[in-house]
Amino acid sequence: MDQPDAHILIVDDDERIRGLLQKFLARHGYWVSAARDAAHARRLLEGLEFDLIVMDVMMPGEDGVTLTRSLRETLTTPILLLTAKGETSERIMGLEAGADDYLTKPFEPKELVLRINAILRRMPADEQRDEPPKTLHMGEIRYDISRGELWQGETLVRLTATEGALMRIFSAMPHSPVSRNKLVEDLARDGVTSQERAVDVQITRLRRKIEADPKAPRYLQTVRGAGYMLAPD
Repeated sequence: MDQPDAHILIVDDDERIRGLLQKFLARHGYWVSAARDAAHARRLLEGLEFDLIVMDVMMPGEDGVTLTRSLRETLTTPILLLTAKGETSERIMGLEAGADDYLTKPFEPKELVLRINAILRRMPADEQRDEPPKTLHMGEIRYDISRGELWQGETLVRLTATEGALMRIFSAMPHSPVSRNKLVEDLARDGVTSQERAVDVQITRLRRKIEADPKAPRYLQTVRGAGYMLAPD
């Protein structure tokens, strides 16, 4: 299995083809979901993340090329188009719409798997070019992740050891809640002894250095039942 755990979305109005592709791809170790038309695909894409979309061009209502063009406005997920038409103009139209590859029906299922594997193998190299941000911005405040420094304009904002450790923890997973218990554990690994109640006090102090209005925090938020979350711009 070349790409374990990859989640594939099949979009095809032919129930027989959907079923055959689902079974075949599942045997090759993929997670597979299927949609019967463009509207169904949109609903699935709203709630799930996919590693690749295999889409038929000729569908009733919104066709595959139109859907591909629409999805490309917000989505970078690779798309492989299937079509019964083999004309060069059709292939060009699909690729111009944003498809990553094109396969003409009828095709050997093995060839589909080879095409899928080839596309997915290209993805990690592409993703590596999108380096994570080295600086987080919170209004007039910026945090240099590599240096562990908090700045307001040209002024360095002094952080205590605990505040610095908290910023390292939060900046490693922005926009994700971190529980108070995990904060205590991570602070201990950083050599900072703390308890949940003490963490609350440190959060309050850190907010004074980050927030324009510490009593109504915008960036270092309390997530009810989940802990705290750093939500930079």
